[in-house]
Amino acid sequence: MPRTPASRTPSSQPASPADTVDVVIIGGGVAGLAAAHHLTRAGATVAVLEAADRVGGRAVTEELDGFRLDRGSQLLVSSYPELTRTPALDGLTLRPFAPGMCLHDGRRAQRIGAVRSTRVALATARALSRASARPSPRTGVRIPSLPGPRLPSPAGPLGPSPRLPSLGAPRLPSLAVSRLPGLGTSRLPGLATSRFPGLGTPRLPSLRVSQGTQRASRSASGPGRDQPVHDVLSPRAAALRPLLTALLGDPTLQGSSLGAALTLRAFATGRLCLPAGGAASVPELLAASLPPGTVRTSVRAVSVSTTLVTTSDQRQLRCRAALVATGARDAAELLPGLRVPDFHPVTMLHHTADTAPSYPQAQDAALFLPTEGPVAYSYAASAVDPSRTPPGRPLITTAVLGSAATLPAGALDKTVRPQLERLYGTSADGWRLLAAHHDPYAVPAMPAPHDPLRPVRLLAGLYVCGDHRDTGTVQGALRSGRRAARALLRDFGIPAPDDSRHALSDAA
Repeated sequence: MPRTPASRTPSSQPASPADTVDVVIIGGGVAGLAAAHHLTRAGATVAVLEAADRVGGRAVTEELDGFRLDRGSQLLVSSYPELTRTPALDGLTLRPFAPGMCLHDGRRAQRIGAVRSTRVALATARALSRASARPSPRTGVRIPSLPGPRLPSPAGPLGPSPRLPSLGAPRLPSLAVSRLPGLGTSRLPGLATSRFPGLGTPRLPSLRVSQGTQRASRSASGPGRDQPVHDVLSPRAAALRPLLTALLGDPTLQGSSLGAALTLRAFATGRLCLPAGGAASVPELLAASLPPGTVRTSVRAVSVSTTLVTTSDQRQLRCRAALVATGARDAAELLPGLRVPDFHPVTMLHHTADTAPSYPQAQDAALFLPTEGPVAYSYAASAVDPSRTPPGRPLITTAVLGSAATLPAGALDKTVRPQLERLYGTSADGWRLLAAHHDPYAVPAMPAPHDPLRPVRLLAGLYVCGDHRDTGTVQGALRSGRRAARALLRDFGIPAPDDSRHALSDAA
């Protein structure tokens, strides 16, 4: 599906003083737009306020001289359940990487085929899940035994269809909390609730944390609990360290072994992919299929309550509920006391050459995973997704994590070029750096113990979502938006449209 220009997707109408909607969503990223779809399908009227002049949040694609350059890391896995659960994403086209893995130790490349990589990933996921397991599902999140390997279908690059069906997932019990989790004792003005026409009567919070959540909190550390990946990943699974680094955005693998197990399972049951046309294709597709006027760009919210949202130009939107769907730092400014996680910085480098490449790696759609050095992963974007480049021009996209990502663009370019020459088997003297995009807040950290289903309901009428409430992936952002929408609809007695198909499972 061709990528729709960002300037044409949302409406840029400013909010008028008399605006009244059922729900105001602050933030036009992937999580907020997903929530908007679930709410509008249930019949709610929604206004999405985005401070930037385009939707997407961190999922941004820059167009430069015919190239489409992602500002952040956007590796998708075709088995992510939210890609099929989220309305409007059935039109998303995924471009697959070559199956398996391509590891490079600095001297030579080693290809690990799809069958072997699937078996190793599933075996490691089971081992990590055992390390993360808790004695009983009643005391917290627990991953059940993982199924045997599903081998990729040989029929086409992604099997019989360019989109794989949802392949199931471990079931995680809901960890919803009734009081204001993570907000300390700060007071938020205007949080009184009342009966709202058309949305039923909201249920007031009971101001009591469930016993199961208290037990989960007390039992979240110690042997047999969620631990840092680095501490529990066996030496036999060393080949998966570069893959986990790439997928989790965690250069030291100090994050949650639970999150790593879920990530490996997704990798084993699907295919690594890029969204066709760039990372921005996901939010643009979501925004374009919402009712006209739903998304309002260049509108910054400065205060929020359950019944009123005020923008920077002093306009007001009256509402029956508000959902903060920004990044963690912006959310904490609107909701004082909200916990802000640490972040993993990422720098994306994009190189090209003025002539058609003669080295075979430029036509290889593999994800190159170095076992050492500043480069976390690299790929020939022109081979994986030709729509990102002018005809005949190569595009090499590289992700750098950790301390090296903080180097100035020129210094970083000089640092990584020798490694890129070894990866691609050619001299990089003729390469030209198109862009270097650094994001110090690219990936929310998931230190162990990590709750992949952090509460999205603060109280009746006020909600929060984003990858910082879930896992630091596109899957996590989409799922948190769905969870927030379902919590809101539950509070007002409206059944979610997908209740019959997905019940209350929010598994990864």
